[in-house]
Amino acid sequence: MQITSLKLVTIIAERILEDRLIREVVGLGAKGYTITDARGQGSRGVRANEWEGPDIRMELLVSAEVADRIMAHVADTYFEYYALIAFVQDADVARGDKYV
Repeated sequence: MQITSLKLVTIIAERILEDRLIREVVGLGAKGYTITDARGQGSRGVRANEWEGPDIRMELLVSAEVADRIMAHVADTYFEYYALIAFVQDADVARGDKYV
């Protein structure tokens, strides 16, 4: 089995941003994503109210170049105005050719 070294980009954001983030990360080179519900507490207090629904956790396996583009875009576009966190981790992936 061949293992490919990729980056796991995780974005935790307000649900209202879901459709917009999907369009943007795909436009920046992501081949796919996984989105799950998220809730918790951070610097902006407890997140996940009943009206808006829980926050989202978006995970993407991408090349280092795509990870850099996504992180720069998210920082420039969202950090100042939305409750959003993004981070990158190294990931060794089986069938990594599906993600680059």
